[in-house]
Amino acid sequence: MNSYHYTECGLDNVFIENMEPVIDDAGEQAVEIPQVNRLHKVIAYGIVKQDASMSGKELRFLRTEMGCTQAELAKLVHCDEQTVRRWEQGKTPLDSRGEIVIRLLAEELLGLERDKSVRDMAARCVSTAAAHPMHIDGSDPDNYRPVAA
Repeated sequence: MNSYHYTECGLDNVFIENMEPVIDDAGEQAVEIPQVNRLHKVIAYGIVKQDASMSGKELRFLRTEMGCTQAELAKLVHCDEQTVRRWEQGKTPLDSRGEIVIRLLAEELLGLERDKSVRDMAARCVSTAAAHPMHIDGSDPDNYRPVAA
């Protein structure tokens, strides 16, 4: 198996490359995702570092990885819970100020490496037409890492 479309995380654009299939009890090829927490940290890193606004699904992924409820995140970004709900459902676009704060919170709460300034991060929060695929090297589950596009 060369590439696995990892939709179990709630996102439509995550692909794990170079995974070795396992054989189940029935002799069929199956997928085993070891080190899920490490994998999710790499996905969160990819969302925070992407050069595009995050989608509602990506926001929901980050929020849950950070361990926040919608109400808690709303309080942190100074809006109401209904606004966060609408962002996550894609009913209203995430405003860039809120997105910058959310990206910074994700870096802090998830222990993600900060490689850019806040100014550079603000420049990343630009609207795009579609989500870009996120490819992750799964050949070593102890060292998941993004694959350059």
